[in-house]
Amino acid sequence: MRFALLLFILIPVIELSVMIKVGSQIGALATVGLVFLTAIVGVTLIRKQGLETSLKAQEKMRRGELPASEVAEGIMLIFAGLCLLMPGFVTDIIGGLLLIPPLRKLFAAGLLVNFVASMVKKGSKWAPYGNASAQHRGETIDGEYSKEPKDDNELIDKK
Repeated sequence: MRFALLLFILIPVIELSVMIKVGSQIGALATVGLVFLTAIVGVTLIRKQGLETSLKAQEKMRRGELPASEVAEGIMLIFAGLCLLMPGFVTDIIGGLLLIPPLRKLFAAGLLVNFVASMVKKGSKWAPYGNASAQHRGETIDGEYSKEPKDDNELIDKK
Protein backbone atom coordinates (compact mmCIF):
# COMPACT_ATOMS: atom_id res chain seq x y z
CA MET A 1 0.00 0.00 0.00
CA ARG A 2 2.87 2.36 0.74
CA PHE A 3 4.36 1.62 -2.68
CA ALA A 4 1.10 2.61 -4.38
CA LEU A 5 0.95 5.84 -2.38
CA LEU A 6 4.55 6.60 -3.27
CA LEU A 7 3.80 6.04 -6.98
CA PHE A 8 0.66 8.16 -6.70
CA ILE A 9 2.79 11.05 -5.45
CA LEU A 10 5.96 10.53 -7.49
CA ILE A 11 4.48 9.97 -10.97
CA PRO A 12 2.79 13.39 -11.23
CA VAL A 13 5.90 15.13 -9.90
CA ILE A 14 8.12 13.37 -12.44
CA GLU A 15 5.62 14.02 -15.26
CA LEU A 16 5.39 17.72 -14.41
CA SER A 17 9.15 18.16 -14.28
CA VAL A 18 9.60 16.40 -17.66
CA MET A 19 6.75 18.41 -19.23
CA ILE A 20 8.26 21.67 -17.98
CA LYS A 21 11.66 20.77 -19.47
CA VAL A 22 10.12 19.70 -22.79
CA GLY A 23 7.88 22.78 -22.81
CA SER A 24 10.86 25.06 -22.31
CA GLN A 25 12.56 23.47 -25.33
CA ILE A 26 9.69 23.21 -27.84
CA GLY A 27 7.09 25.58 -26.39
CA ALA A 28 3.95 25.14 -24.31
CA LEU A 29 1.51 24.76 -27.21
CA ALA A 30 3.64 22.14 -28.95
CA THR A 31 3.98 20.22 -25.67
CA VAL A 32 0.21 20.17 -25.12
CA GLY A 33 -0.30 19.13 -28.75
CA LEU A 34 2.22 16.33 -28.37
CA VAL A 35 0.46 15.06 -25.23
CA PHE A 36 -2.89 14.98 -27.09
CA LEU A 37 -1.31 13.35 -30.14
CA THR A 38 0.20 10.51 -28.08
CA ALA A 39 -3.16 9.91 -26.41
CA ILE A 40 -5.00 9.71 -29.75
CA VAL A 41 -2.40 7.48 -31.42
CA GLY A 42 -2.22 5.29 -28.31
CA VAL A 43 -5.98 4.75 -28.12
CA THR A 44 -6.08 3.88 -31.83
CA LEU A 45 -3.29 1.31 -31.48
CA ILE A 46 -4.80 -0.17 -28.33
CA ARG A 47 -8.14 -0.65 -30.08
CA LYS A 48 -6.48 -2.51 -32.94
CA GLN A 49 -4.22 -4.66 -30.76
CA GLY A 50 -6.99 -5.30 -28.24
CA LEU A 51 -9.23 -6.63 -30.99
CA GLU A 52 -6.45 -8.88 -32.26
CA THR A 53 -5.80 -10.21 -28.76
CA SER A 54 -9.51 -10.82 -28.23
CA LEU A 55 -9.74 -12.77 -31.49
CA LYS A 56 -6.72 -14.89 -30.51
CA ALA A 57 -8.34 -15.65 -27.14
CA GLN A 58 -11.60 -16.67 -28.81
CA GLU A 59 -9.73 -18.94 -31.22
CA LYS A 60 -7.91 -20.63 -28.34
CA MET A 61 -11.21 -21.15 -26.50
CA ARG A 62 -12.73 -22.68 -29.64
CA ARG A 63 -9.85 -25.17 -29.70
CA GLY A 64 -10.47 -25.94 -26.02
CA GLU A 65 -7.26 -24.27 -24.82
CA LEU A 66 -6.90 -21.87 -21.92
CA PRO A 67 -6.23 -18.30 -23.19
CA ALA A 68 -4.06 -17.34 -20.22
CA SER A 69 -1.41 -15.49 -22.22
CA GLU A 70 -4.07 -13.54 -24.13
CA VAL A 71 -5.75 -12.52 -20.87
CA ALA A 72 -2.40 -11.36 -19.49
CA GLU A 73 -1.73 -9.44 -22.71
CA GLY A 74 -5.18 -7.87 -22.39
CA ILE A 75 -4.29 -6.69 -18.90
CA MET A 76 -1.06 -5.24 -20.28
CA LEU A 77 -3.04 -3.43 -23.01
CA ILE A 78 -5.41 -1.95 -20.42
CA PHE A 79 -2.42 -0.73 -18.43
CA ALA A 80 -0.85 0.66 -21.62
CA GLY A 81 -4.09 2.50 -22.37
CA LEU A 82 -4.16 4.04 -18.92
CA CYS A 83 -0.55 5.14 -19.29
CA LEU A 84 -1.20 6.68 -22.70
CA LEU A 85 -4.29 8.54 -21.53
CA MET A 86 -2.47 10.07 -18.57
CA PRO A 87 -0.96 13.39 -19.57
CA GLY A 88 2.80 13.18 -19.60
CA PHE A 89 5.75 11.77 -21.45
CA VAL A 90 7.07 9.20 -18.97
CA THR A 91 3.75 7.34 -18.83
CA ASP A 92 3.49 7.66 -22.62
CA ILE A 93 6.85 5.93 -22.98
CA ILE A 94 5.73 3.12 -20.64
CA GLY A 95 2.45 2.76 -22.54
CA GLY A 96 4.27 2.84 -25.87
CA LEU A 97 6.64 0.10 -24.79
CA LEU A 98 3.67 -2.07 -23.84
CA LEU A 99 2.28 -1.60 -27.36
CA ILE A 100 5.30 -3.40 -28.85
CA PRO A 101 4.05 -7.03 -29.09
CA PRO A 102 7.32 -8.84 -28.15
CA LEU A 103 7.80 -6.63 -25.07
CA ARG A 104 4.15 -6.99 -24.10
CA LYS A 105 4.39 -10.80 -24.40
CA LEU A 106 7.51 -10.74 -22.23
CA PHE A 107 5.79 -8.66 -19.53
CA ALA A 108 2.63 -10.80 -19.79
CA ALA A 109 4.69 -13.98 -19.34
CA GLY A 110 6.31 -12.45 -16.26
CA LEU A 111 2.87 -11.53 -14.94
CA LEU A 112 1.63 -15.10 -15.42
CA VAL A 113 4.72 -16.60 -13.78
CA ASN A 114 4.38 -14.30 -10.76
CA PHE A 115 0.65 -15.03 -10.49
CA VAL A 116 1.10 -18.81 -10.61
CA ALA A 117 4.04 -18.66 -8.19
CA SER A 118 2.04 -16.62 -5.69
CA MET A 119 -0.88 -19.07 -5.95
CA VAL A 120 1.34 -22.11 -5.39
CA LYS A 121 3.16 -20.44 -2.51
CA LYS A 122 -0.10 -19.59 -0.75
CA GLY A 123 -1.58 -23.07 -1.28
CA SER A 124 -4.58 -21.58 -3.04
CA LYS A 125 -7.44 -23.71 -4.24
CA TRP A 126 -6.66 -22.41 -7.75
CA ALA A 127 -3.15 -23.78 -7.65
CA PRO A 128 -2.59 -27.24 -9.08
CA TYR A 129 -2.88 -29.71 -6.18
CA GLY A 130 -2.49 -26.78 -3.75
CA ASN A 131 -5.74 -27.31 -1.85
CA ALA A 132 -5.66 -31.12 -1.90
CA SER A 133 -2.19 -31.32 -0.39
CA ALA A 134 -3.14 -28.83 2.32
CA GLN A 135 -6.22 -30.83 3.27
CA HIS A 136 -4.54 -34.23 3.46
CA ARG A 137 -1.16 -33.27 4.84
CA GLY A 138 -0.12 -35.60 7.68
CA GLU A 139 -2.98 -38.08 7.35
CA THR A 140 -2.20 -41.79 7.08
CA ILE A 141 -4.75 -44.19 5.70
CA ASP A 142 -4.37 -47.86 6.73
CA GLY A 143 -5.61 -50.60 4.47
CA GLU A 144 -5.01 -54.10 3.12
CA TYR A 145 -4.20 -55.20 -0.39
CA SER A 146 -4.80 -58.54 -2.07
CA LYS A 147 -4.90 -59.54 -5.72
CA GLU A 148 -8.20 -61.04 -6.76
CA PRO A 149 -8.24 -63.63 -9.58
CA LYS A 150 -9.91 -62.36 -12.76
CA ASP A 151 -11.62 -65.68 -13.41
CA ASP A 152 -11.70 -69.29 -12.15
CA ASN A 153 -9.01 -70.45 -14.65
CA GLU A 154 -6.40 -68.16 -13.10
CA LEU A 155 -7.12 -69.64 -9.67
CA ILE A 156 -6.70 -73.24 -11.01
CA ASP A 157 -3.44 -72.38 -12.87
CA LYS A 158 -1.78 -71.20 -9.67
CA LYS A 159 -2.53 -74.39 -7.72
